Amino acid sequence: MTTMTSRERVMAALAHREPDRTPFFEYVLLSPVADHFLGHRYAYGEYWNELVQEKGWEQALRQLARDIVGLAKALNHDMVYVHACAQPAKAPVPPPEPPPTFDDPVEELAWGIARIEESFAPPPDEPYLIFHWVRQEMEREGIDLPILAPAYTHGIWTNTLLMQVMALEPEVAHRHFALATRWALEAIKQYERLGVEMIGVGGDFAGNRGPLISPAAYRRFVVPEVRHLSRRIHSTGRMAVNASDGNLWPVIDDFLLGCEVDGYLEIESRAGMDLAELKRRFGSRITFFGNMDCSNELSTATPEVVKGLVKECLRQGWGNGGHIFCCNNAITASVPVRNYRAIGEAYREFFGLSAR
Repeated sequence: MTTMTSRERVMAALAHREPDRTPFFEYVLLSPVADHFLGHRYAYGEYWNELVQEKGWEQALRQLARDIVGLAKALNHDMVYVHACAQPAKAPVPPPEPPPTFDDPVEELAWGIARIEESFAPPPDEPYLIFHWVRQEMEREGIDLPILAPAYTHGIWTNTLLMQVMALEPEVAHRHFALATRWALEAIKQYERLGVEMIGVGGDFAGNRGPLISPAAYRRFVVPEVRHLSRRIHSTGRMAVNASDGNLWPVIDDFLLGCEVDGYLEIESRAGMDLAELKRRFGSRITFFGNMDCSNELSTATPEVVKGLVKECLRQGWGNGGHIFCCNNAITASVPVRNYRAIGEAYREFFGLSAR
């Protein structure tokens, strides 16, 4: 097989055609690991506010674009993850008036929804400038990498108020999720204009033991909204990628097929989400992004163990495309640099690539 470009490799995986090798990228790579590969402080995370104060928002954003592309180039990644970056307020923003005190969770959520509905406005264009500058930086570096961008507005996670209202007053909960869809659609419109190829949808709603709501509630409240986003994304030839960590087996058919998505991101192996089984059941229809465990294995194992895990993940994901290798969540300070280096070394060994 002839060597593919990064774009060809990613698009083959998404189309379930066999690529020359599994596409490789990182979802979220943070300092200090990112600093090591860049050779300077990464213009993101803890350093971001300091950089904005020092250089101004626009110059900080340009530096972030250089760093995103610089990391991808240094690590030989095939795609990048980019999200909008809001411009700081030019004048001090007065603190909002404290909300009323509610004894009824339904009234409390309905009050919050009404406030948002009254002030709803499409987001400004400025936060999306990062996408222009990432494209410009890729052109300057002579690389062409597809972009994944987030529209995660349907998560539940620790929102106990929402979970109560889903049981007590379903129509108010439906208003919440419809408003979440409205917000996501505004982001999707921006991504369509910017030529973003993959759009993340959904949001966290599960833990290691399973979803935090019943499968019936997930089907009733979340699936129709995410499916609406997927259909909009597909209407312009883009890919929808559903994202949540946790044990999703009780709702996996709804999460993947019911939501009509093309991919699954944040696959959490320590919650029981086995890549080989996912490939067996859905490999002809879904592209799996992952699933190297960053919180336990990558943070605590030896480099040799990490290399073995990487190669096993690549073996499980191989076959008719449908797999893009990455870690299941953010690479934080808990990950030793030597272990993150081991990922790239194992990848090159698996595919017989020369050392860099």
